[in-house]
Amino acid sequence: MTRKPIVAGNWKLNKTPAEARQFIIALKNKVAGIDTRAEILVCPPHVALDAVVDAARDTKIAVGSQNTFWEESGAFTGETSTGMLESLGVTHTLIGHSERRALFGETDDMVARKLRKVLESNLTPLVCVGETLEEREGELTEQVITRQVTAALEGTAHEHAGRLVLAYEPVWAIGTGRTASPEMANDVHTLIRRILRGIFGDSAAEGIRILYGGSVKPDNASTLMAESDIDGVLVGGASLDPGSFAEIIRAAP
Repeated sequence: MTRKPIVAGNWKLNKTPAEARQFIIALKNKVAGIDTRAEILVCPPHVALDAVVDAARDTKIAVGSQNTFWEESGAFTGETSTGMLESLGVTHTLIGHSERRALFGETDDMVARKLRKVLESNLTPLVCVGETLEEREGELTEQVITRQVTAALEGTAHEHAGRLVLAYEPVWAIGTGRTASPEMANDVHTLIRRILRGIFGDSAAEGIRILYGGSVKPDNASTLMAESDIDGVLVGGASLDPGSFAEIIRAAP
């Protein structure tokens, strides 16, 4: 099965609405000449979502949220519901990014609750998993990834498998300049797909796309995406510049 790659940019806490709009205008011009079958996704801060959706209209660029909540409304100060995101024209959302887990205390259970809510909506979830440096050096990678994937997908109906996207982002490689070698990354992607086979069966698992995130740059994107189980990339810092992000899009198979 040939899975359609995704090149996603997570802007984190960067870009005002005006800056985000200018980025999309620049990126639109750069990707116009790129012949790619990859899906292109940008995930700006919530305050810039409306501006980015408007600027990306009638282009190949999809817009995702960096986070969402498991309730639709109520006394949840600072949260944003799936319905609110959909009303803006947002089509994707990250769930369980390592920074949400490490800095804001998101647990496996919270990630699972968010995923269940997203699957009730029309949004495409990108579920993030990954181990810390301490866990990798302690040879706990398989244990941690198995726990995170299994917990996140608990209660997920088999008919939703085709909507899932996972992202493996080794915490030790995010923003550090350290990157898992393509072989190291692919080994974990293969592990994730094996876990998915156990949950959903062979056929469904083969269709689920698994992205790699962790210091992805134009000079390593093509070798990462050439691996058999790496179906695209989740880009951090390099997605903040339209030129470098366009080069990564160009590298997609």
